[in-house]
This record gives sequence, C-alpha cells and structure tokens, in this order.
Amino acid sequence: MSEGTEEAWDARVKGIIKAELKRKGVTYAQLVDKLADAGVKETEPNIRNKLARGKFTAVFFLQCLTAIGCKNIALDN
Repeated sequence: MSEGTEEAWDARVKGIIKAELKRKGVTYAQLVDKLADAGVKETEPNIRNKLARGKFTAVFFLQCLTAIGCKNIALDN
C-alpha cells in the first residue's frame, strides 16, 4: 500500500485513534459512555465498525479524542 493512497490514510487515522484508546485504557463500551456524556449518540457495534473500516469523519475523530481526554497526538510513525 503506497503511503499516499486513501487506504493508507484510512489506516493511519484508524491507528491513531486505536493507539490513543489503548494508551488511555478506554474500551469501546467506555467510549460509547464518554461520547454520550458529550452529547454524541453512538453504539458500540457502530464504533467498532467505523474503526475497523477506518472510514469516519474528522468530526467523529475529534469527538472521540476529546471524549477520552486526548490533548495531543503524534503524527509521526
């Protein structure tokens, strides 16, 4: 997979969010609760599917990172 392909970008954002969830020790079920506290309605299967595909909006990406208290992300590999 070439670095500039859409699939590569999908994999990169998916990896960032999964790494932050792991770093914070947050499960998908806990993420559902944290998003709900922020007024975002999601289900665990929906989150699992979005993250498995790596296809989601920038808004969802930021909602998740904000919900888990992520203040900084590393963009380098």
